[in-house]
Amino acid sequence: MQGYGLKPVEASGGEIAAITALLQTAFPGARHFTEAVVRWQYKENPEGPAVGFNAWQGDELAAHYVTLPMMAMVQGTLEKGLLSLNTATHPAHQGKGLFTKLAMATYEHAAQAGYGFVVGVANANSTHGFTKKLGFELVSPLRAMIGFGALPMRTKNTDVQFAHAWSDLSLAWRLRHPAYAYSVKQDGGRTLILSQRKQFGARHVLGVRDLPLNTSSIPVETGIVFRKVWIGLDPALDWHHKTYLNIPMRFRPSPLNLIFKDLSGTGRMLDPAHVRFDTMDFDII
Repeated sequence: MQGYGLKPVEASGGEIAAITALLQTAFPGARHFTEAVVRWQYKENPEGPAVGFNAWQGDELAAHYVTLPMMAMVQGTLEKGLLSLNTATHPAHQGKGLFTKLAMATYEHAAQAGYGFVVGVANANSTHGFTKKLGFELVSPLRAMIGFGALPMRTKNTDVQFAHAWSDLSLAWRLRHPAYAYSVKQDGGRTLILSQRKQFGARHVLGVRDLPLNTSSIPVETGIVFRKVWIGLDPALDWHHKTYLNIPMRFRPSPLNLIFKDLSGTGRMLDPAHVRFDTMDFDII
């Protein structure tokens, strides 16, 4: 690519500073793009270091794309894959197809390294690029349920064909986000993981854990959380007869679309009716 050099992301000290500066330039209103957050994402993940590519023009970082390693149960098998995360192009280098080149280099490298898939959440602006240029499947828009009272209990024996497989180490890492604060609350024999951030005056529920959760590292709430928001897909949650509604698309800041790319060479696709994926699984709040 004339004038640009593509290099794998190494996440060294100087490179983290350059990546952070580019992300802040590309997204000036996003307060979570700090060196501490980038280091936490790219180097401290117990599933492995970030996988991605940078485009350099001399000493200037022109564009950046990265994915984070994750484990998931895919059609009954525990498999390592990638979460598509940060992408940014400096305004002076836009319109040159850098993102597509970086993404394709990342997926080729990842497939050779044995990663089986890439999953991500794309907004309305980026979904077209992922599906039309990079071969992703648009699985489904995520539900955004808002309401009062207890969330539905999970039904048993639900056929889940894709779900993030959190270990104790990876879950503890996820809850150490340097920019956001989390807490837990017991709810009918389950543990709710809550964000301190709100949407439409409601607290975000990152995840629902049916099994006991080690809560020693984050605060435990005892008061009533009146209004809650849950974002994701889960075939085991029956929202009928609950005081929750799916926020209409026209009232959302941007629809969030679950996308999936198979790297195994077998052409696997996800059925949204059998996918479990919630806010714990992607990094927005």
